[in-house]
Amino acid sequence: MRENGSGSAPHRDDEEQQQHVESTERTPLLKPAAHNGQEQPAADSAGANGVGTELPQEEETTIVAEEVSFTRLALIMGTAYFGVFLGAIDSTIIATLSAPISSEFQSLSLLSWLATAYLISNAACQPISGRLTDIFGRGPGLVFSNIFFAAGNLICGLAQDQYIMILGRVVAGIGGGGLMSISTFLGSDLIPLRKRGIAQGIGNICYGSGAMLGGVFGGLLNDHTKLGWRLAFLIQVPPVLLSAVAVAFLVKVPPKQSDKSFLSRIDFLGVFLTSSFLVLLLLGLNSGGNLVPWTHPLPLTTIPLSVLTFAAFIYWENRVAQPIIPVRLLSDPTVLAACLCNLLGTMVVMAGLFYVPLYLQVLGSSATQSGVQLLPSPIGVSVGSMSAGFIMTKTGRYVKLGISSVLVLVIGVALFTGQDQHSPAWLPPVAFFFVGSGYGAMLTTTLLACIAAVDHSQQAVITAATYLARSLGSAVGITIGSAVYQNILKTKLWERFGDEPNAAEEIRRIRDDLGELKHLPEGWYDGVISSFMEAFRGVWITLLCISIAALVCVSFMRQHTLHSTLERR
Repeated sequence: MRENGSGSAPHRDDEEQQQHVESTERTPLLKPAAHNGQEQPAADSAGANGVGTELPQEEETTIVAEEVSFTRLALIMGTAYFGVFLGAIDSTIIATLSAPISSEFQSLSLLSWLATAYLISNAACQPISGRLTDIFGRGPGLVFSNIFFAAGNLICGLAQDQYIMILGRVVAGIGGGGLMSISTFLGSDLIPLRKRGIAQGIGNICYGSGAMLGGVFGGLLNDHTKLGWRLAFLIQVPPVLLSAVAVAFLVKVPPKQSDKSFLSRIDFLGVFLTSSFLVLLLLGLNSGGNLVPWTHPLPLTTIPLSVLTFAAFIYWENRVAQPIIPVRLLSDPTVLAACLCNLLGTMVVMAGLFYVPLYLQVLGSSATQSGVQLLPSPIGVSVGSMSAGFIMTKTGRYVKLGISSVLVLVIGVALFTGQDQHSPAWLPPVAFFFVGSGYGAMLTTTLLACIAAVDHSQQAVITAATYLARSLGSAVGITIGSAVYQNILKTKLWERFGDEPNAAEEIRRIRDDLGELKHLPEGWYDGVISSFMEAFRGVWITLLCISIAALVCVSFMRQHTLHSTLERR
């Protein structure tokens, strides 16, 4: 039964039940599906407003969710957004913990693996979360995600070597991916598009604030508790398990209906190809110039194989009956522009979140002090997200708003380029405020633009596509940052000290443990710091170029209607 705004739930008569059935959607993808010899119309105006042609797909009925009271909606979304907050914290907690964790395991060169182990699994599970929760329901999907997230953090907190640590990050990434994406599906299920701006702004505050506070949270626990960095993972387990219990009772969104079996509706090959592409790409980018030379067979084989796997994924998803991502939707310029902007914008933000704290620690800041420098960022995310949500709710417009948000992001990244060993202490926080503001507004506008451009039945899978873009951007951004940083640092150290006695051993220790900066040979300090600063400057310039590319992409979005009802009428 559909609850009204006051929380009452009157019974419907037979006529109302028939109207509800008619409001469901059957295969309203890219080409009208034949049904008893006739074309089946879509349930909303996406044909005129969104994608103009339709994907051939087996019949599947989308049940428009019941409206719920404000109180119940607040409980549901509050529980879901709590998971988003924790998942975002976990995605960046390594930013300030990477140095102490890597030093304990004696391998600072594995810094990027500690992050990308989480982000690879996070990215790989998000596309399938859309299809699986369409089939099995949002509630079971969130319960599963909470349990996996808790298990992963427990493994990390108890890890005794770097390989178990990386395993824990993979398991936590699977759960974290579901926590972040399924919450957005719920928002689309329960809140009309025109009213989604502010609600999505709140969700982005949870995501952005969690991502920005992860470093501070990790640094504080590492510096001021006996368990150190381990407590940062262990402390997340109890609240996540409580969240799983709450979700099981609260979330009752009906799944899509079909005569087909559950397993026949899952695109297993698509999942395999997506995961393989991500693993191969990131394995090649992480290893090249870091663990092995770029001319080594590992990057020379994995990177081309990742391109081939991605091509196979596109080919397969274009032809399979139930794709995890209907790639033809990317033919819509708004969808493509929004996804690319999410990819590039997240590359910039995540690389900045990882390398600015590292830059500050090289200059002598503690993990906590470097994390505190990030605090203006979640404030910026709050301001940007809520402002964008309010403007879209009032005006129903988002194109110019999207361009403005990315322009603010570019300004913040431009300030990064002024960071060196002599820059003022206020520069990183001010830069992060602009970055957070632009990023928060961009996430809100591009997500609603994507959903408005496609049919209601496709809102989960297209949302999953934007989250895949974000997760891929997180992993690739950190990986590219690591490649630029490690290669420039290695080159500059060898240029300055390659002729010194025991140079190879000293340079290896400097790259693997920041603590070695306090035990450098006489006369090395200034040259080593200059080498680090040149490496960081290479990262800042790379991020500036990527942010400008994001600005170009967002300018290709087109305006679509933000409907005021769940039925999009």
